[in-house]
Amino acid sequence: MLGGLDVGDALPPERRLAGTLGVSRPTLRAAIDDLVADGLLDRRHGSGTYVAEPRIAVPLTMTSFTEDMIRRGMRPGGRVLSFRTVSAGAKIGRRLSLSPVEEVFTIRRLRLADGASMAIETLYTPTELLPGLRKEDLEGGSFYDLLRARGVTIAAGTETIEPTVTTEEEAADLGVPVHTPAFLFERVTRDERGRPLEYVRSLYRGDRYRLELDLRPPSL
Repeated sequence: MLGGLDVGDALPPERRLAGTLGVSRPTLRAAIDDLVADGLLDRRHGSGTYVAEPRIAVPLTMTSFTEDMIRRGMRPGGRVLSFRTVSAGAKIGRRLSLSPVEEVFTIRRLRLADGASMAIETLYTPTELLPGLRKEDLEGGSFYDLLRARGVTIAAGTETIEPTVTTEEEAADLGVPVHTPAFLFERVTRDERGRPLEYVRSLYRGDRYRLELDLRPPSL
């Protein structure tokens, strides 16, 4: 039945749907719960159940959001929510191997694909790495492309992932309900000398993403 519906279409009322399918309502609810968990349906409290946007597979590789979306045939975009220059402080200084008093760009961006919200990204990078960086340079563009254009080589990185839920502010920016499931990615990227280039926290919508790993057996 879902194959004949479009994204955003509502399912029939539960009583009518159970009768059409010839199943009990508890059986129907269990099936819908499974489809919601799989990201195929979106249950909206007080409104109904709708066909969800398909989830995007995120490979755990050293690529940018822009590169990922282009590879999937989607149009990447973004909007800079805030752009500031501040002292690194103790926590960010440790991540970027900087003195707490050294300055960093703190950039918060909403990431889009085909015009739909996908993630909120907060990027920290030393100001000396990209002197003269402007807010406009990052509107809908790739930070990694900016680094490459300045002759900076991206060599390696470390990343952690954990499940979380959206805060009130994050939910408002993404256009989702508060406490929507999400993935929190934290990444430190380094150049060929091991110098940290960025520390970035990315909050991906859990209803639009699934993680994809390429597993290989250990060499003997």
